[in-house]
Amino acid sequence: MPTYAAVDLGATSGRVVNVHVDGDAIRLDLVSRFNTTTVRTADGSTAWDYESLRDHVRRGLIEASSRAPLRSVAVDTWAVDYGLLDEAGALLGPVHSYRSPRTVGVMAEVCDRLGRDRLYDITGIQFLPFNTIYQLVAARSTPEYAAASRLLMLPDLINHDLCGSTTNDSTNASTTQLLDATTHQWSHPLLDDLGLRTDLMPALHDPGTFLGRIAGVGAGVDGIAVVSVASHDTASAVAGTPLRDDRPGIYISCGTWSLVGCERSSPITSALASAANVTNELGVAGTTRLLKNVTGLWLLEQAIRQWNAEGSRYDVVSLTAAAADVPGGRAVVDPDDPYLASAGPMATRISELCALNGEFVPSSPAEITRVILDSLALAWRRSVRTIEQIAGFDAEVVHLVGGGSANALLGELCASACARPVLVGPTEATVVGNMVVQAIADGVVTDLATGRAMIARALPPHRIEPRLSLQWDQLEQRLASSQNSQPPHGRT
Repeated sequence: MPTYAAVDLGATSGRVVNVHVDGDAIRLDLVSRFNTTTVRTADGSTAWDYESLRDHVRRGLIEASSRAPLRSVAVDTWAVDYGLLDEAGALLGPVHSYRSPRTVGVMAEVCDRLGRDRLYDITGIQFLPFNTIYQLVAARSTPEYAAASRLLMLPDLINHDLCGSTTNDSTNASTTQLLDATTHQWSHPLLDDLGLRTDLMPALHDPGTFLGRIAGVGAGVDGIAVVSVASHDTASAVAGTPLRDDRPGIYISCGTWSLVGCERSSPITSALASAANVTNELGVAGTTRLLKNVTGLWLLEQAIRQWNAEGSRYDVVSLTAAAADVPGGRAVVDPDDPYLASAGPMATRISELCALNGEFVPSSPAEITRVILDSLALAWRRSVRTIEQIAGFDAEVVHLVGGGSANALLGELCASACARPVLVGPTEATVVGNMVVQAIADGVVTDLATGRAMIARALPPHRIEPRLSLQWDQLEQRLASSQNSQPPHGRT
């Protein structure tokens, strides 16, 4: 029974998981779980505590190798963040967080300089103020940028620490807004026009590439193969989603973020796609993920943090159960409202937005949770329709995967809002997607379609039929009306 170690790092927490494969049986052994934390730098920026992150990964892999013989190890993380290395391969400066304020105003500056249409035509990537392109423009004048010899996106920075590799996975590189969507190579014209160093950009590899063997971590783990997977966690989650060519479907990968999209053979950079600000990111086996980013359970995570800091003790399970007993549809907000983008007292902010919009003002944790879940489902409804329109097809099903798929109320709201049957699971789509690519590289699984079929048999999804539980058209109209009539409320 081959065992593969998946290092899956999210923007809230990370884990090391052993995945055991035995025919059509897949068994997950959670080896370690840890928080991914940030620190404040001397100049006021927000950076990841990379040293702690690296140490957690190392300790987790030592424990993983003590539990079972490992065929290989692979790393996936969130997108857009990177580290800089000197000539000796040592890390230079902090690993900045995408939520750092250092990119404020940079996107507008870059778009004014290069033209928004040109940027989208070349890269096919959505405009988000924390994309790597804007982080690098913000970093141009820093000493570490001037002294750096190589840039690596976060998962390959971890791979470099494990085995010394210095190349970068293409799926994560595609999120930078610096990769040519057609050639799948760095766009030197964009780099040159922005005064960014082309010599920093690493050579690229595809998922399934052997990167080296672990060295200097510890007895039992040294010598294990390090394999590149779809190192952007969303790309791994989509690889782990039981999509089928004979059943057109849309996926929603829900965690801190919600990613709503479909899988294609080529990018779409039409005027309609640009206007909708959808993104074309690379996936496994030469695929393109046409998707829309929507804020996810970040809203509830931050609200729980506020309540707990105030002396209460809440968790997602208890809050969802309580929210199920609260009338739905009394108030909704836009999850992507800039006022909700930064860390802080989220419960208070949501109540303030509801008041500003002339909606019912939730006060209890259960009421606020219900507003969050209703609002997510409404945002998914919009995004599913947008993806269908741009890609030119009608989805037969919606696949809801990731941690958010464990939320039964959210699954029911998703089916109702999208008016599509929802196939729920796997909850651990990112981990099993990570594993499938390792197994393909190992010769245990033939290809991605075979791997997905194996996942569907081993972890069969739960089907939810759509039932009109709320008047979604009215909610949509109400939210649009309030957004058009209200000032920006001093949002940051």
